[in-house]
Amino acid sequence: MIGPRAPTVVMATVLVALLPGAIIQATLFGIGTWMNAAAAAGSAVGIEALVARLRGIAPTALLRDGSAVLTALLLALSLPPDVPVGVVVIGTLIALGLGKHAFGGLGANRFNPAMVGYAVLLLSYPALLAAWPNPGAVGNVDGITGATPLDVFKHRGALTVADLWTHARGFGAFGGAGWEWLNAGYLLGGVVLIARRVIDWRIPVTMLATLGVLATVGYDAGSSASLGSPLYHYFSGATMLGAFFVATDPATCPTTRRGRVVFAVLIGATLFLIRSASNYPDGVAFAVLLANAASPLIDQTVGRRREEPL
Repeated sequence: MIGPRAPTVVMATVLVALLPGAIIQATLFGIGTWMNAAAAAGSAVGIEALVARLRGIAPTALLRDGSAVLTALLLALSLPPDVPVGVVVIGTLIALGLGKHAFGGLGANRFNPAMVGYAVLLLSYPALLAAWPNPGAVGNVDGITGATPLDVFKHRGALTVADLWTHARGFGAFGGAGWEWLNAGYLLGGVVLIARRVIDWRIPVTMLATLGVLATVGYDAGSSASLGSPLYHYFSGATMLGAFFVATDPATCPTTRRGRVVFAVLIGATLFLIRSASNYPDGVAFAVLLANAASPLIDQTVGRRREEPL
C-alpha cells in the first residue's frame, strides 16, 4: 500500500473493496461465509484487547487502525463456509498472535498474518479446508464436495481439458463454476484499490502477468498433460484475493519499485509451480509467505542503490 494516508482510512478502503467479492462468496457458498467473518472479527477484537492488556496499553491503541479486523476477515474469506467456529478462532489467534504480535505488532511483521493463520490451519486440518460446497448447491445433500475445481483439474488423470469441461462437475466457461464470479468480484475490488492509490499496482499486475506467461507455456492447447490456461488460473482458487488483498501488504513486501516487481514475479512463479507440481491444488498462501521471507533480501539486493524506497 502506498501514500501518507492514515491507517484507519486505508483499512476502511480495503474493507469496502472486499465487499463485492465477499457478497459473491456468500451468495455462492452460503451464510457460513458471514458466520466465519463474524467469528474471526469477534475473536480478533478479543485477542487484540488481551494483547493490549499484556503489553500494558489501552486496547483502543491496537484496535483503532482496523488492521486486526482486516486480517481476521482475510483469513475468514480464505476458509470454507462450513469450517467449525473453533477452527476459525484458532486461525485468528495464530494469525494475530504468531503472525503479527510475535514480531512486534503492526508494521513489524515479516509475514502476512492472515496467510500465517491459513497456512497453519491448512497443515493442521487439510480435510476441513478442502471441503468447499459446490456453488449454488448449498443446502443440498449433494452440495458438499471434498475437492475444489483446482483439485479436480490437478487429479483429472487422462482427461483432456475439453473432456474435463464436458464431463466433470464444477467447471464454468473457463474456470471453476462460480469461482469465476468470485474472482471477478475481488478483481473489481482490487481495481478500486489501485484507483484510490491504496495499493501499488506493480505487485498484482506483475504477479498476474507472471502467472499468465507461465500458464501460456504450460497450456499446450489443452492435452491431458496441460497445466491450465491463463484464464483458468486467473479465475479459479484465490488468485485475485491473493493478488490484490494479500500480496500487497505493505509490511511484508519490498520498499522499492524494482523490488516489488521481483517480489511479484516470485509470487506468480511460485504459485504456478505449486499448482502444477505439488500436492496442493492452490498455493497462494505458501507463495506469498515464501516471497515474504525473501523480501528483506530483495530489498538489499534489487534497486536499493539506485532508487529511494516508496
